[in-house]
Amino acid sequence: MIEVIRAEREQDRSAAFNIREQVFVEEQQVPREAERDQFESTARHYLATCEGVPCGAARWRQTELGIKLERFAVLASYRNRQVGAALLQAVLQDVQADHADSKVYLNAQLPAVNFYKRHGFEAEGDMFTECDIQHYKMVYKG
Repeated sequence: MIEVIRAEREQDRSAAFNIREQVFVEEQQVPREAERDQFESTARHYLATCEGVPCGAARWRQTELGIKLERFAVLASYRNRQVGAALLQAVLQDVQADHADSKVYLNAQLPAVNFYKRHGFEAEGDMFTECDIQHYKMVYKG
């Protein structure tokens, strides 16, 4: 069973940060200083568990362009088990409850573009590189 919670307690945020560290820094070789940023204290964080094991993380924050979904990470051994879908649905529900009229967007890594398309996002603009990883900006169309 997959459960997604808002990571408001320190232990939940710590688990979410640990997942991000494993996926982005260790697996994808993103520099540690690029993975953690100045928005950690103002973003809303989420933690996904599968059978009680922390396995997914995400966050969102307000920007001048709207609501930006960020740092979606699922541990390798939990991919293709609907953890990412559950995480995305929970985040979108929260965002829409509080910011129904805001534009919702994200920067999707190239391998994740089709995942986001299946969940109502459309690519916008040209591909770009961030931390040596190719991305597309994607906007939620519902």
